[in-house]
Amino acid sequence: MLPDALFAPATLFLLSAIFVLAGLVKGVLGMGMPTVLLALLTATLGLPLAMALMLVPTVVTNVWQALVGGHLLTLCRRLWLFLLAAVLAVWPGVWVLASVEAHWLSLLLGLLLMLYALMNLSGRRLRFSGSPVQAGAVGAMNGVLTGLTGSSVFPGVPFLQAIGLSRDALVQAMGLLFSLSTLSLALALGERDLLSTDLLLASSLALLPASLGMWWGAWLRRRLSEARFRQVFLLGLLAMGGYLATRSLLAA
Repeated sequence: MLPDALFAPATLFLLSAIFVLAGLVKGVLGMGMPTVLLALLTATLGLPLAMALMLVPTVVTNVWQALVGGHLLTLCRRLWLFLLAAVLAVWPGVWVLASVEAHWLSLLLGLLLMLYALMNLSGRRLRFSGSPVQAGAVGAMNGVLTGLTGSSVFPGVPFLQAIGLSRDALVQAMGLLFSLSTLSLALALGERDLLSTDLLLASSLALLPASLGMWWGAWLRRRLSEARFRQVFLLGLLAMGGYLATRSLLAA
């Protein structure tokens, strides 16, 4: 059952605005929807509910990104171990999620958002060789963190950025990582009774405002400086990560 507070007009309006904003970011930058959704939905509804509501819009938008680009077979051959580890490791992360107090996991999400934003704002990159051992280890860490927080960004995206992929291949590889990780997250949440049919339906309905935001973002992309928009996006993530971390510490 969905919480009754979710159906309050003010809450529905706020949630619709969050999905529109996340779609807008995705439309402008080609990424960022699940990160924005997790940050804002966690601040509004709490982490477990946020993870469930973001599932369908995240999967649908990233499956398309994963399939289009012409590099699918090459990426699967090169990244199969990384992707397999990332998918399988989601399950132990969700098992921990089901037994740990939510404010500690919100703290972890806040810290991850801050770390990701600071790395990108400073221009720093982690160094990875892309060896099989490293690929498996990074994939497993990414999967566990996805299960714990719903975020598939760290350290998976820095790893993909560091192994010499072309721009188009990198975008497609991120689509593969996000879509496979989110599908695994949905299955793991369902197995632990953290994803109901009602939540899945609510997540499906969120496709409409998210798609509207993506259309608006694609229109804005032709009229805005992508570099400036990215900077504003990262500063917003930094602020939201700091808010989640502070609120979680105060609730401890």
